[in-house]
Amino acid sequence: MTSNEPTLAADERGSLYGGPRGIAVKILNRIGRSDAYLDRLLDHELRSDDLNELDKGLMNEIVTGVTRWQMKLDWVLTGFFHGNFTKAETNIRNALRVALYQILFLDRVPHSAAVNEAVEFMKRIRGQKAADLVNAVLRNIIRNLENIRYPDPKEDRIRHLSVVESHPYWMTRRWVDRFGYDEARRLMAANNRIPELSLRVNRLKTDIKAFHQLLVQHNVAFSVSRYLECFIRVAHMSNIGGSDMFRQGYISVQDESAGLAVRLLDPKPGDRVIDLCAAPGGKTVFMAELMNNTGEIVAVDRYETRLNLVKTAAQRTGVSIVQLLAGDASEIDLPPGDRVLVDAPCSGLGVLAKKPDAKWHREIEDIERLGAAQKAILANASRLVKPGGVLVYSTCTIEPEENRTVIDAFLKDHPAFTLETASAFVPAELVSSSGSIETFTHLHGMDGAFAARLRRSAS
Repeated sequence: MTSNEPTLAADERGSLYGGPRGIAVKILNRIGRSDAYLDRLLDHELRSDDLNELDKGLMNEIVTGVTRWQMKLDWVLTGFFHGNFTKAETNIRNALRVALYQILFLDRVPHSAAVNEAVEFMKRIRGQKAADLVNAVLRNIIRNLENIRYPDPKEDRIRHLSVVESHPYWMTRRWVDRFGYDEARRLMAANNRIPELSLRVNRLKTDIKAFHQLLVQHNVAFSVSRYLECFIRVAHMSNIGGSDMFRQGYISVQDESAGLAVRLLDPKPGDRVIDLCAAPGGKTVFMAELMNNTGEIVAVDRYETRLNLVKTAAQRTGVSIVQLLAGDASEIDLPPGDRVLVDAPCSGLGVLAKKPDAKWHREIEDIERLGAAQKAILANASRLVKPGGVLVYSTCTIEPEENRTVIDAFLKDHPAFTLETASAFVPAELVSSSGSIETFTHLHGMDGAFAARLRRSAS
């Protein structure tokens, strides 16, 4: 079949894509044909009233699951599809992926239900012929579930690992070369696990122990972070963004790795802090909390629309010391600050557990391109640090070219700065041999991230 994608926009506004599985296909279609981000599309649907909470949960699990396991699903479907699966019409590809994900990964969904839903959906969207095709493919897979074969590791172990753990081939090969086969496999498996929700308790509005008691009263199971006392983890909180706890600013959704970078900066009450690349504002408001909402934070981002996210975060959490400034972090000129945070734009390869679509949007060339941009931002940031002040560079990636290599090049070109060990600010197990924070999902149960603390000489 040939692609009929131009008609989708009109169809998607109607009831053709109704129900959790239909909406899942609609979202996957949009991701496949545009640069739309998975989390934004999901957030839009989760805020709507088209589905009840149970169906929203199923839709969310299907969309993220299909995205997470796309390589593995496509391998199986290619082996059973009548023709070239990669050239099949978008609705057919995603309907098959949605059904196969349920068959392979969701024990609570009967195989027959997954097939029937896909067939009825295709009948509505593309008619009986397409429905018969989907039905035949899925029922053939079910009959042969025990006989599915993946790439032979003896012939190509990188291809085998890439398919069974569903990561791009270039990424798999890169990590095997760097970490070794078994360690790379553990990292990739951790990326494929559904992560817990990490929340930061806002001490400007509540006491940590009092908030813990509030969670107990609401029967919310949680655990306290091993690394940061104001962070907790919960397996699930339905509609967190709509909860009173969130709207009143008691909590923020924030990964512990982001909190570590702020801890490394160690802002004090009364400081002047410059937060480059500040949006969406999670680190900004955490810094304000540590400063007891006294002093000054200049939050910089290139786009006004993104600065609105920072403004909203500050208002919700009761932060009043943030000044918003639109500008290019690699060029902006400001009166210097006591502390400067560079939360640099990066490949995001440390957050694949939470943002699985990033696996399929990145190419190896992006790492080199981003490294050059990061160096430019860091060089400009160095001019904004007062003598004796502190500069922290952080990313949410695990790639050396975006992390340690950037810092090494910076120190070589800026002799007024020295690298200070992170072990004085965070647990030693999170600190690399070079003295920077390095976290990995499979080792620390949080996003993969990097942060380095640089001190400018006083003279």
